[in-house]
Amino acid sequence: MPSRGSKQKKRATMRLVYIDFWSALKMSFLVSIIVAAITVVIGLLIWSALERFGLVAAASNFLEDIAGAQGADLVAGLTFPNVMTFTLVVALLEVIVVSALGAIFAALFNLAVHVVGGWKVTFGSD
Repeated sequence: MPSRGSKQKKRATMRLVYIDFWSALKMSFLVSIIVAAITVVIGLLIWSALERFGLVAAASNFLEDIAGAQGADLVAGLTFPNVMTFTLVVALLEVIVVSALGAIFAALFNLAVHVVGGWKVTFGSD
């Protein structure tokens, strides 16, 4: 009867030689949607914190004291709608760029596999 310590470890070695282009595009799109939502939420939280602590008004008063009306004009455009519009534009661009990068990575991987022979992956139970 074999003892508990002499259990054999099972391992399976495989090579990843192809990434489906459309699957990579869909997966990177889903990841980018999640990251975009997090970006919008973080933008909203940062704006709320800055507004609650009065840092936007303090910056406006500080710049007005230093540069007069021109200093106040620098912060005049820093409103909630403008900040959220900027955040949404950044999130939209992020969705486009991350989705494209996922697809490009899959295409480059599929081209590189012909040169290097794939990516060796080992699965095992320890």
